[in-house]
Amino acid sequence: MTNVRNFRAAAIACLGISLAGFSAGAQVPATAPAADPAAAKAAPVLAFSNKWRLQVSEGANNDGVMRFRVTPKNGAPIDVPVSLKNGRGEDGAARDIRDTFRQALDLDSYKIEVDDGEDVLVKVRKGPAISIELVESNVKGTRINFDRE
Repeated sequence: MTNVRNFRAAAIACLGISLAGFSAGAQVPATAPAADPAAAKAAPVLAFSNKWRLQVSEGANNDGVMRFRVTPKNGAPIDVPVSLKNGRGEDGAARDIRDTFRQALDLDSYKIEVDDGEDVLVKVRKGPAISIELVESNVKGTRINFDRE
């Protein structure tokens, strides 16, 4: 019986100690120095291809801008902001993306077209493979899926 009491007392003491660190206002000590916020936002690993399919799903539920980034391998990135109007369907959004990409990119180097109504194809005619990503969007409802082909 004494062993059981000692075990209970030890368990309660341990429990009390472990809970004491989490009382109101207590802070958990840091085990490592805080990382530099700039380093925490490390550049993403880019995927490159000579042909991309941007699949547009759903229409725009508000006026907004989707900002794409086209990055040629070993080249400078090109930001492509696409404005979409509230109520614009997925086919119309795909055409808006196509038209804006055509204005932003060199048409001698890239072929940009709509496929199946809601897909945008970006093909490299000449030059290095590219990466395409959606860096920012405040358009609600519209989603973009990227496929390398």
